[in-house]
Amino acid sequence: MNDLEKISSPCIRNCCLDQYDICIGCNRSLQEIREWAAASAAEKRAILVRSAVRETRRHKTFTSDKK
Repeated sequence: MNDLEKISSPCIRNCCLDQYDICIGCNRSLQEIREWAAASAAEKRAILVRSAVRETRRHKTFTSDKK
């Protein structure tokens, strides 16, 4: 993959920030959302990895709270 590739925004139009300024829809930080349009493909891939980690953590926290 090169820097000219098109990486779509992970935004799902469920924009609401939690107490840590993380979007509950796409799991990106407010800073990452702001930087997305100007980010290189490599930076976008890194943002996607971090947001996936956040999503996993959020899911684990949510499901462990239900027990």
